[in-house]
Amino acid sequence: MISSETAGVFAIAPTPFTPDGSLDVASLKRMTDWYLERGVDGLTILGIMGEAQKLEPEESVTVVREVVGAAAGKPVIVGVSAPGFAAMRRLAGEAMSLGAAGVMMTPPAAARTNDQIAGWFAGAVAAIGPDVPWVLQDHPTATGVIMAPQVIRRVIGEHDNCVMLKHEDWPGLEKVSALRRWQKEGTLRPVSILCGNGALFLDLEMGRGADGAMTGYAFPEMLRRVVDLSATDPDGAADIFDAHLPLVRYEHQSGIGLTVRKHILARRGAIAHADLRAPGPKLSAEAHAEVDRLLRRLARKDPNLVI
Repeated sequence: MISSETAGVFAIAPTPFTPDGSLDVASLKRMTDWYLERGVDGLTILGIMGEAQKLEPEESVTVVREVVGAAAGKPVIVGVSAPGFAAMRRLAGEAMSLGAAGVMMTPPAAARTNDQIAGWFAGAVAAIGPDVPWVLQDHPTATGVIMAPQVIRRVIGEHDNCVMLKHEDWPGLEKVSALRRWQKEGTLRPVSILCGNGALFLDLEMGRGADGAMTGYAFPEMLRRVVDLSATDPDGAADIFDAHLPLVRYEHQSGIGLTVRKHILARRGAIAHADLRAPGPKLSAEAHAEVDRLLRRLARKDPNLVI
């Protein structure tokens, strides 16, 4: 199970599809093996990157079953956010019965005030059960929900089974610092903080006290090295990060970013096909050329990578 001490690198994994839009079940084990070979500490599935909103309930369970089964004991976190608590209850229960290490939740855009946000989480926890460890996902650029540090502290304080914050506010460095300061003061209990947002600020977030990364950048090897070096050689970690920053930025584009990421993951052999399930954009010839150029540059700057 995940806990407040969980740290390291959790790869946000995509959901692989075939060109006709079917769930590519065969690629689920292949993808899991690929991530494990690159040294991740765990996987997170059925998040925004996983196109979870496009899956049938039975397909979501299939993804959980296949990934957990292939994960060789590594923890798997399952995104269960949904418009209604009934769907969240079902998926969380099935995921945990299949061996998931915890679930991840974020409120809908309708949650605007602190009381609404805290109230939504109270309802969600009642739905999944008080014994299921869960991750509070704070991703306002995707959800439209603005969570001040004070409401995050409130939610963590009200629910003992909230063990982790997936931090992806932007800008959000001061939020990490505030939470860590409250922990030192004793006004916030310990909680794991893993950072997402495409790894765009990972080097700085580690310096602010983050415990690691939870994101889907197509080179998890970079995430591994930056997280591992940050405590002992922050300048070395930043040098590695800087080599990847142009591609990190390109993958982070709104709308087309997941298409870029799946293209690179397919090219690297993680999944068989780069297709998104419809509706979803495709890369233009110009975009293909840009990705090729970025990968060539990355190979020169970080020659140890297998591209």
